[in-house]
Amino acid sequence: MKKTLVALAALMLSAAAPVYATTDAPRLNATFSEFGDLPTGMYIGEPAGVAVNSKGHVFIFSRGNTQGPVYGSIAAQLLEFDASGKYIREIGHNSYGFGFAHTVKIDKYDNIWTTDKGTDMVVKFSPAGKVLLVEGRKQEAADAHVGGVERATPPRPPIPGMFRQVTDVTWDSQDNIFISDGYINSRVAMFDKNGNITGSFGEPGAGPGQFNTPHTIASDAQDNIYVGDRGNGRIQVFDHTGKFERIINQPADITLPTDINAIRQPPAPPAPGAPPPANKTIAPGAPWAICISPPNKAGEQFLFSSDSYPGRIYKMKLDGTVLGTIGAAGKQLGHFGDIHEMACPTENLLYVGEELNWRVTKIVIH
Repeated sequence: MKKTLVALAALMLSAAAPVYATTDAPRLNATFSEFGDLPTGMYIGEPAGVAVNSKGHVFIFSRGNTQGPVYGSIAAQLLEFDASGKYIREIGHNSYGFGFAHTVKIDKYDNIWTTDKGTDMVVKFSPAGKVLLVEGRKQEAADAHVGGVERATPPRPPIPGMFRQVTDVTWDSQDNIFISDGYINSRVAMFDKNGNITGSFGEPGAGPGQFNTPHTIASDAQDNIYVGDRGNGRIQVFDHTGKFERIINQPADITLPTDINAIRQPPAPPAPGAPPPANKTIAPGAPWAICISPPNKAGEQFLFSSDSYPGRIYKMKLDGTVLGTIGAAGKQLGHFGDIHEMACPTENLLYVGEELNWRVTKIVIH
């Protein structure tokens, strides 16, 4: 059963010279509804990924407990719904590239791309569901001592053509492929439209052009590549060759709702005189998910970003102008539980996958 709720919300951002959101950032009026009706006996687990194609069909890459071995049960199923939320089909059932869902994206040809943190593979499906391209390779179940990929200090150099806990994918106007890789390698891998390796950029660190978990990635109509550098609490912007352009910081006003602790306890403040924590994953403004809306009639695009704490969606112009915020962390509809991916088919329509609340929420901004 679908539920609806009208609520006030707000959004924010910053540009090369950081712009800081304050309590007077405008609050956006939005309508929230729970999306997707599944047949009896089917469930959405953690909807790690959500995407929309040119027909308005919505694709959910869910961490459901389907059958198959990947160090245990597979946690990945790709589901398609029509624009009304009616279930259509499952795609890629028993796919060798599915293990632990991370994101799903739709390109301009309506091809469906999945990134899987469990198999370290990116798979391109045709609109009909046929596998067209595979990037990366998972550890073989027949190998001895197979287990999850582990971090090392100092970090191991990345291996061309392979990933370590891959996170997301985007493209430029020439169909070149950019894959954020990811939890361990902390780089962006680049491929041409045929899947051939062309290079990579970034490395672990906190400086310009360095990453601490590039968790989400998107591109604009000018072929700029936006990387949600979650652990560093910022969005970095590059050109399509990987040249660093600028940093978008988005420290947030953290006026909290009453149910904030239903999601998590706020991070402990640093001791007096101590530096802020190096890992900003739970810090206000840290980008867990970003998306960029298509150009509107005036040619404008908008950048959306979500954080885990205080659990808001931030709407921004691409130059960093603050427009407002939507929602906050919590359990009720209109509040969010760790948005892991967003789709923004227009500047006023969002679909968000909430890991902790096991739902996809449709948001209409008025």
